[in-house]
Amino acid sequence: MSAQKIYSSKLPQLLQQKNFEQILKQSQQITVPANSTVFRQGDSCENYLLVIEGSVKVFSRAENGREIILYRVQDGQSCTLTTACLFASNLYPAEGVTETDVTALMIPRQVFNQGLAESEDFRKMIFDQYALRLTDVISLVEALSFSRIDIRLARLLIKLSENSLLIETTHQHIATELGSAREVVSRQLKEFEKKNLITLQRGSITINKLNELQNFANTVL
Repeated sequence: MSAQKIYSSKLPQLLQQKNFEQILKQSQQITVPANSTVFRQGDSCENYLLVIEGSVKVFSRAENGREIILYRVQDGQSCTLTTACLFASNLYPAEGVTETDVTALMIPRQVFNQGLAESEDFRKMIFDQYALRLTDVISLVEALSFSRIDIRLARLLIKLSENSLLIETTHQHIATELGSAREVVSRQLKEFEKKNLITLQRGSITINKLNELQNFANTVL
């Protein structure tokens, strides 16, 4: 598939730029294997990345090793933290790891800054992406601050069971997704099991009463 067709399907907002060809000539398409570190906390930011295909998990890690997933960068998206670091010339405050093989367009800092200065269309694309991801982060903060863990857990289980009522996952993985401690998640899962909403097995969870779990997840506080 030609570069133009790839960007047309995956990054249409970039293809619409008047200076698309110039940006492309000065940028580099890269492929990063799954489970690779894209950036670490404290790294400098030298490139603006647009994900063409794949998924990058962006998370914060506490001193005790606990992780909180901030958001994921997927097809056609960019990383809010990368944009913020380029704007302010700051170091990365979090980490990014590929969850799948990732293909991305890497735009050097100089080309990024030039595009911002010279192209209204480019600026709009950058700020639209930035606003979209910032909204996700604000929603996460609201959930962590104001939503009950049992309701958030129920919602996550429903999301994970979209393809199958048998969810292959671990308590630690769920805790990371929710930004909680494994012990808290395990305790709440056992409460769900006592109500026969789920069945816990090693490395998996079976949803027994999806409708009841959905009703619980829709509880308004």
